[in-house]
Amino acid sequence: MPGHLSMEEVYRHACEVIPGGVNSPVRAFGSVGGTPVFLASASGPHVVDIEGREYVDLVCSWGPALLGHAHPEVVAAVQDAATRGLSFGAPTTAEVQLAELIRGRVPAAEKVRFVSTGTEATMTALRIARGATGRDVIVKFAGCYHGHSDALLAEAGSGVATAGLPGSAGVTKASAGDTIVLPYNDVAALEAVFAERGSEIACVISEAAPANMGIVTPLPGFNEAIRRITAAHGALMILDEVLTGFRVGPSGWWGLEAGVQNPTYTPDLFAFGKVVGGGMPLAGLGGPAALMDLLAPVGPVYQAGTLSGNPLATAAGIATLTLADAAAYAQVDAASLTVQRALADALDAVGVPHRIQTAGNLFSVFFGEDAAARGVATYSDAKAADTFRYPPFFHAMLDAGVALPPSVFEAWFLSAAHDDAALNRIAEALPSAARAAASATR
Repeated sequence: MPGHLSMEEVYRHACEVIPGGVNSPVRAFGSVGGTPVFLASASGPHVVDIEGREYVDLVCSWGPALLGHAHPEVVAAVQDAATRGLSFGAPTTAEVQLAELIRGRVPAAEKVRFVSTGTEATMTALRIARGATGRDVIVKFAGCYHGHSDALLAEAGSGVATAGLPGSAGVTKASAGDTIVLPYNDVAALEAVFAERGSEIACVISEAAPANMGIVTPLPGFNEAIRRITAAHGALMILDEVLTGFRVGPSGWWGLEAGVQNPTYTPDLFAFGKVVGGGMPLAGLGGPAALMDLLAPVGPVYQAGTLSGNPLATAAGIATLTLADAAAYAQVDAASLTVQRALADALDAVGVPHRIQTAGNLFSVFFGEDAAARGVATYSDAKAADTFRYPPFFHAMLDAGVALPPSVFEAWFLSAAHDDAALNRIAEALPSAARAAASATR
């Protein structure tokens, strides 16, 4: 492709060779409008587009850039690994080392199987649950996104919500028929469905703290209730920590909420992604040995992948988890709080009712009087918010050099590289964006 093309020219050409011009739907700016930003490079808290414009980044590759973009030690680890070969299709000691790092942070993950994407991790967890229980039905919650496998796309939030789709064409009735979708945070609904169909249910899968309908944290006792109800009926509990795992704390949301030393609940299986690969294509699932050993080649549940545990990805993951120490998490947490306060101040100053909801250092903003007064506890609550205020807010921030997630249903991400200069730039951009949100009309 010729150089020095404008963003619009590149996007037009991309649409000729790639469906929608993008390789993941939310990148298309479908819910905010305008031309998607094509990036050329990233470093620390910044990304640079193909026209040379720099932005303070609050997407962080949708989570993996916990330490900031292109951290020198992570890059060096990947470069070193690359000199020895890009892929072997054979075991490496790096896979063992990364699995040990994960088990050290999440002791309940006695064994770990690596895959390339979060979708593969959750899909494999479902297969283990069905293999372990001999049952077919799964339960998920509206607004929780667990990847794009057939059984999990119903009421999925995130990119599906952004595109305005109820699910997806191409998903068979049989796949959809084995999925029960319940309102999030509704213990009574979960108890009722198990009372009626408990003997058919293989598992309940839930985001540890949902971040794909905006941030909607579990109400006190909700995750414990999932554990109690599934255990009583012989079903498995799968905790999806693809987004929250190793980002909101050393042991993910489970570590923050349940505690590692004396957990108030422990799921049967965890799904990990994003941070675990340090920005490279890597994900995994973990759990007790008895369940994980159901996977081939030990057990009858088949899963495979040519690039699973890729040596470059495992090198990035090892470097990231090694560097993500208490000081790094403290830096991310502090930066997140600074941005939250600046955001609240800017919106308050122009009288925009809102609610900022958090899950550790992840947060998102919901506009509207109902959200401000009562908070957002379900997908229905999230969709009822004043979503029309987000596109002008988003573009005002972008014009001021701050890149936000291009969907109101996504979390905002900070990194340990967001220094005072980056945070000041965000704070300076917020007042004009707040005014844009205030003047928005449906």
